[in-house]
Amino acid sequence: MTVRKNQAALTADEKRRFVAAVVELKRSGRYDTFVTTHNGFIMADTDAGERTGHRSPSFLPWHRRFLLDFERALQSVDASVALPYWDWSTDRSTRASLWAPDFLGGTGRSRDGRVMDGPFAEATGNWPISVRVDGRTYLRRALGTGVRELPTRAEVESVLSMATYDMAPWNSASDGFRNHLEGWRGVNLHNRVHVWVGGQMATGVSPNDPVFWLHHAYVDKLWAEWQRRHPDSRYVPAAGTRDVVDLDETMKPWNDVRPSDLLDHTRHYTFDTEQESS
Repeated sequence: MTVRKNQAALTADEKRRFVAAVVELKRSGRYDTFVTTHNGFIMADTDAGERTGHRSPSFLPWHRRFLLDFERALQSVDASVALPYWDWSTDRSTRASLWAPDFLGGTGRSRDGRVMDGPFAEATGNWPISVRVDGRTYLRRALGTGVRELPTRAEVESVLSMATYDMAPWNSASDGFRNHLEGWRGVNLHNRVHVWVGGQMATGVSPNDPVFWLHHAYVDKLWAEWQRRHPDSRYVPAAGTRDVVDLDETMKPWNDVRPSDLLDHTRHYTFDTEQESS
């Protein structure tokens, strides 16, 4: 069983193996297919029309499947690799360990956002940005510039306390746990982290930055935590809802998986905190 660990607890060898597997997926061209898929859904998902990956109840199961596919791709390179998660409510500094040169590298330089250190810096030759929103072919970040502060633990707790998963109008105007976690309302958790990192992470091609996967692994962990706290609360809507994915309706682009298939993450992986408490 795959165990997803807090990035702050990774050993030097675990960091090295994760980075090597990511770089190999990039070299083979498989990595960029994930970037293309994500950008396609960012562009297509709208409040007034069909929405699957974002602005909708299926934001969480869609990304759970997306991460599972990526994790399996990594494991096809190195079976020992699991997706780590970044608890941005605790590791809130630009000096946190994930930004060190031995892992993801740090922020971009002030004049153009270009990341200058770590394995994904342009100078390594490992990380040309091919799926782009502009002409720049290098990884960019601007940590703490677009928004100054990452979410706090108290803000996370305020969202985890919401007992309703989602509600009409099932978009970025909805109340409930999903939309407050996604960040269109309230304290803004997920969206704020994208903006805090900046660079490609603040665009539809956000998976160009490998921190995307660590960010979403933590969002996924928060969904699992919410499920444990609210065992009587369910994914909604159940059926017959226009433009969104109901509980037993298949999700694009896979068309072979439903939100109901993805409610129990322990069929696929566990988190290190669950190992400690079991």
